[in-house]
Amino acid sequence: MPERRSDPTVRMRLLEGAARLLAEEGPAALTLRRVATEADTSTMGVYTHFGSMGDLADAVVTEGFARLSAQLAEVPRTDDAITDLAGLGRAYLINARQNPHLYAVMFGTASLGKYRPADQRERGRYTFEEIVQAAARAVDQGRLRPGDPLAIASQLWTAMHGYVMVDISRYFGKGGVEKVLVPMIVNLLSGLGADPDAALASIRAFEATDTSYR
Repeated sequence: MPERRSDPTVRMRLLEGAARLLAEEGPAALTLRRVATEADTSTMGVYTHFGSMGDLADAVVTEGFARLSAQLAEVPRTDDAITDLAGLGRAYLINARQNPHLYAVMFGTASLGKYRPADQRERGRYTFEEIVQAAARAVDQGRLRPGDPLAIASQLWTAMHGYVMVDISRYFGKGGVEKVLVPMIVNLLSGLGADPDAALASIRAFEATDTSYR
């Protein structure tokens, strides 16, 4: 029986299977037969849901950022911008832990070879806006010294991305958040003008409501 285009479960299995192949074996593994096998579907099913391997790889990148955006959108906003930044960092980490293969593909750490979208570097910038807005609020609240919110958010994201890459490789174990991530973020915020004790208190305020990412 032909695959139905409207079947979301098959499409999702194809996306996750393709992400796994790209992250673990590279673009040479992204063949019609391998993808179909990974998704437990027919080779015709691949073309039913995606026009080509290039379209499939492109959809993997799009799906990765869509999941990140959804995770960030779930972070409740408070009156404390530093607490909100902690929440966004937690969401970023949780998303990467839950979707390590998609994460590798969407940020280019997994080689896409000829399948790399021409606009990949711009594809997910809308998700970054959440961090920029929180950084702007931190400046407005006097928690950080005056500065360009985009530059501040870029520094925070770069530090977070570096931690995540090591975290999802399981180098830190369960103590990584407390022993590495929290001190790193406090130090960075302090360099951006935050009072270190107040910054830590804001992070702890978030942790008091959610410790699931530890």
